[in-house]
Amino acid sequence: MRLVVGLGNPGIEYENTRHNIGYMFLDYITNNQTFIINKKFNAMEYETNVKGEKILFIKPLTFMNLSGESVIKYVNYYKIKISDVLVIQDDLDMEIGKYKLMYNHGDGGHNGIKNIILNLDSREFLRLKIGISKANINTKDYVLGKFNSVEKNVINDVFYQLSNFIYDYVNLNRDLLTGKYNVNGKNNK
Repeated sequence: MRLVVGLGNPGIEYENTRHNIGYMFLDYITNNQTFIINKKFNAMEYETNVKGEKILFIKPLTFMNLSGESVIKYVNYYKIKISDVLVIQDDLDMEIGKYKLMYNHGDGGHNGIKNIILNLDSREFLRLKIGISKANINTKDYVLGKFNSVEKNVINDVFYQLSNFIYDYVNLNRDLLTGKYNVNGKNNK
């Protein structure tokens, strides 16, 4: 079983905000399937199979800074190996439209990742970072701001480029996956 975590904040007021790119990617990759609320784990979830492997997509309802509280409940209950956890996150330090696959790295100042590392007591999970750029305004206001139409088009293009990512995540080992999605630094900062 694999656990795919899309980071974001619950609530209508946070829909389509930069910080919710993890939620948005899960909606895209699952073709906007209905996620069911799991009150016990404080998350919305959707389950599917890819080539016979069970994939559990979750959107923590804990708010960004406490995402790890939900993630650890799934890991413990389903006995998921930390190496089978994938987190989709926003990244302020990468240009919008760029993405990067990371493994066994620090939190980079991202409070959601910081909380996941704290709860898992490990950094040994895969992260797909999607750039949202940085503006010269208050960070909180920026990440909680909505994408404008130009940015939304760029994000839609990134999602299209990543259309096969989950299939590849299941079928390729970590090195091949990283090589495919971090080709020649093309998608790096």
